[in-house]
Amino acid sequence: MSTANLMDVRFGYVAMSEHLVNASPSQTMTAKQFEQLANKEAGLLKLERIAKTNLKNCLRLLKHNKAHDISFFRLSSRLVPLVNHPLTTGWKYERAIRLELEELGDFVKNEKMRIDFHPNHFVVLNSPSKKVFTQSLQTLLYHYKLLKGMGIDTTHRCVIHIGGKKHGKEAGLEQFIANFADTPKPIQRMIMIENDDVNYTIEDTLYVGEKLGIPVVFDLHHYDVNQQSTELEELWKRVITTWDNSPFPVKMHVSSPKDGRLDRRHHEFINAHTFADFLSNIAGSTSLLDVMIEAKKKDEALFQLMKDLVQMEQFEQLTQASIKVRIKNKSVV
Repeated sequence: MSTANLMDVRFGYVAMSEHLVNASPSQTMTAKQFEQLANKEAGLLKLERIAKTNLKNCLRLLKHNKAHDISFFRLSSRLVPLVNHPLTTGWKYERAIRLELEELGDFVKNEKMRIDFHPNHFVVLNSPSKKVFTQSLQTLLYHYKLLKGMGIDTTHRCVIHIGGKKHGKEAGLEQFIANFADTPKPIQRMIMIENDDVNYTIEDTLYVGEKLGIPVVFDLHHYDVNQQSTELEELWKRVITTWDNSPFPVKMHVSSPKDGRLDRRHHEFINAHTFADFLSNIAGSTSLLDVMIEAKKKDEALFQLMKDLVQMEQFEQLTQASIKVRIKNKSVV
């Protein structure tokens, strides 16, 4: 087996654990429940208690990750319930949870973990609607405040999609570029963009990423179900280049279709053979790759993928959550 081309791969997972009990970081309260409380002050106090519990559970999750050598993790965006809701106008939530945020941030920094967010689909920076654009910025500002409260560098911490294409794909791309110019610089620096499974292909995403200097997160599943080109090698080279000025290694997402090759829904686990082929083909293109596993079984899917991959000759286990990829008689990207 040739060792001329090597690549280390670290795996992470999303928000919740299948192994920890009573550790949800996304406990919430509905607007209706809030309105049923005695007054706004009582409602805000309860929201703060829920948020503090969510953050403490986040810390439990990170300690669980450390025990399994997992240094890459996506935090839940639902840490603080009813943020930016009309019922909570004026609420200084970041002050109420300051100590919990600091504790979480200290652990992340001390253990040299990579954490980030993936705000929901309501963040649409390419919307021609000023209201939708403003609401999207408010959601991103919430994530910014959480990161600042943790004392963590906010650069390249939020993955978003380009958005909708109500007025056509080209108009949507240009609207993103125009709206990005009106986005505050600190929020601009926080953003990464990802190809999606319906509207914008990896080619579209690279067009925006290259033009604006935004790192592109390659999603393999989205590529498989929404692609225009089969020139993956050339596209992957361009993806890597968008990370040249980032403090982080190249990041990608992996999931597997639930039922059939073109199913957009996520499976509970990762198809190891499909992903192994991809890794073998790109080995040598970058020295370190961070892979976010988007599977229903969360950390269990990570553990199972590790078990599957280390049985294959082209991979060597480094830790409980990372491998070295070796290539054998294959061209590299």
